[in-house]
Amino acid sequence: MKEGPDIAQVATLIGDPARANMLTALMSGKALTVSELAQEAGVTIQTASSHLSKLDAGGLLRPRKQGRHKYFSLASDEVAHVLEGLMGLAVGAGHLRKRTGPKDAELRRARVCYNHLAGDMGTQMFDSLIAQGHLVLEGADLALTQSGLAFVSDFEIDAEALQRARAPLCRECLDWSERRSHLAGSLGRAFLTRFEDLTWAKRDQKTRIVSFSDPGAVAFHRLFPVAHP
Repeated sequence: MKEGPDIAQVATLIGDPARANMLTALMSGKALTVSELAQEAGVTIQTASSHLSKLDAGGLLRPRKQGRHKYFSLASDEVAHVLEGLMGLAVGAGHLRKRTGPKDAELRRARVCYNHLAGDMGTQMFDSLIAQGHLVLEGADLALTQSGLAFVSDFEIDAEALQRARAPLCRECLDWSERRSHLAGSLGRAFLTRFEDLTWAKRDQKTRIVSFSDPGAVAFHRLFPVAHP
């Protein structure tokens, strides 16, 4: 037997269609009950409980009990990062479970990727931050510059507090629909929260769509302009 990480075990956990549907539903960032996840997976509650036990034992979920209900969420940003990457691989290889529908264009425009903004608007924000010199790629790492720190502070995000936390501040996440990077990490989460606080945007918990109001979209494009050739 070869030594090293057992990716086959994790792949087996994710690879079951019912478990994959549950994990995808949790990409909304919302904790869900066994019955809600059973509905997402199209299985009985008993079967869902068995699947969730396996995902929990595999370190992919974080269960929490509140009152009579037990809630499940993804174990970490790392799990969400892997799932988004797998979605990108699936789309690139043409592995789609259904034809595109009316919601597809909205999902591709702006959606939640666990706790940060993804889709066309997510990649626009990432590209604009890079173009303005607020973010820089240092090898495989993404870093906030001094101008970026001032930019974030002006937007009333406490970047210094985020830097003191243990969670990564800035991370690249490969967007499954755009096949380009969007911003993850605690800063990505803070930006999405700020958009909601300003009522620029609102999440749809059932579909993961992030809907921007007309004034919110105008303000967003002003803050994160696209560089035209």
